[in-house]
Amino acid sequence: MSPGTSFGEKRRLLQLETLYDLAVSLHAHRPEQELVDELLQRVCVVLDPAAAVAVTRDAYGAARAVATVGWPETTLDGPGLLKETLWRELLAAGESLARHDGVYAGRAFRELVAVPLSGRGVFLGYLAVFDKEERGGETAGFSDEDRRFLDSVAALAGVALDSARQVQDLEVERQQLKEENRALKDNLAERLADHSIVAHTAAMQQVLERVERVAPRGVSVVVRGESGTGKELVAKLLHLLSGRQGPLVALNCAALPESLLESELFGIEQGVATGVEARRGKFELANNGTLFLDEIGDLEQSVQVKLLRALQEREVVRVGGHRPIPIDARLVAATNQDLEALVSEGRFREDLYYRLKGVEVALPPLRDRREDIPHLVRHFAKDFAAREAVEAKRFSTSALALLMAHDFPGNVRELQNVVEAALALAETEVDAELLHSLLRGAGDSESAGPEALDLAATQRRHIARVLKLTGGNKTRAAELLGVDRRTLQRRGF
Repeated sequence: MSPGTSFGEKRRLLQLETLYDLAVSLHAHRPEQELVDELLQRVCVVLDPAAAVAVTRDAYGAARAVATVGWPETTLDGPGLLKETLWRELLAAGESLARHDGVYAGRAFRELVAVPLSGRGVFLGYLAVFDKEERGGETAGFSDEDRRFLDSVAALAGVALDSARQVQDLEVERQQLKEENRALKDNLAERLADHSIVAHTAAMQQVLERVERVAPRGVSVVVRGESGTGKELVAKLLHLLSGRQGPLVALNCAALPESLLESELFGIEQGVATGVEARRGKFELANNGTLFLDEIGDLEQSVQVKLLRALQEREVVRVGGHRPIPIDARLVAATNQDLEALVSEGRFREDLYYRLKGVEVALPPLRDRREDIPHLVRHFAKDFAAREAVEAKRFSTSALALLMAHDFPGNVRELQNVVEAALALAETEVDAELLHSLLRGAGDSESAGPEALDLAATQRRHIARVLKLTGGNKTRAAELLGVDRRTLQRRGF
């Protein structure tokens, strides 16, 4: 700035610098009171008023921030400033205004210039300056240039205040969503506990997050996993979180012959055979609810055709009937088989496969989530003690280590059977010796040659041990292993 620059030119340059600085500083994410304080300080530096005031209000008319210059701190408050006639005049005018020779908040003034602060068409407050000081030989009083400066400041401040409030509202909303999310997760944890789903490993947490996302949607779900991994529990959770008002109806496709399976699924009309009464099928019973079809890979081809038609047409025809019955059942299917391989072999219809496979949920085997074993043991032990009305017995450290080292071809269901058997046999603490006898069988070799690294061979040896314990009773062995009897048959036992 040259030595010959006039005072007026210096003031105009100061105004431009102040506007630039305000544009930068007011858009920082700071509390509203700090923004209002800085706004008033910068205006006073440029315009030299004898007094100034700035006040903002919320959507309900209450004061949010107050800044003053030239008044004792105790004489002004936000509610009082918003009741001043000046505020009502600004609201009516919708733009800056000037007044002469009046009284504001108990203070007489010669001249007043006030501007409303607004953002997105909403009045957020106002700014007023009083009685400009005479400096540099200039005529006392606020010039048109001063009023234009004040208008520019108000425009910047209005946008900054509105942005600050939006940020604050978003932060409040974020906190609310965070609390709601925490509450939902707590609620989900309670529901999981009610349905015996223990999930501490990352793999199971991902499964449950997927279930939580897909549950409210009507899309079909295929739950994959080895026998005993908890596919039915996942189906129950999907139904529980779906919000559907109807029941959850389950059917094991491997447990019934083809002649009975069709009538179980679709129902049967009276008089089809001597003594047969009309009966609704699982689809009808699951109306407005969820139909869970376990072991879907064992479904016979003829039933696959009728299942596909029911899913496509959203209606069923009972065995021996002709009248189509509308159905609204969300389908959840489960399998421990490779459906893609079955399709390529021609044992499972490709069109049904794609109709079923809306979303896939894959459950990891217990050997891939060993960190969950101690939690599962405590859960099963607590349930057993409550059910049998006995005192809960603890598992020794070596017993837990033995359980965590075991592969459990029957997965969680097998673990539950082992835990309950150990609790029933133990006198006090469950030790490794007792579990060793339950897991390996009497007289079995503990050697672990190269063949022990083969998972299929390990599973076959374990199944053989359990059959030996049950005296060759395949039904009892399947119960202990937590698998279906037909699974043993498929594996050559």
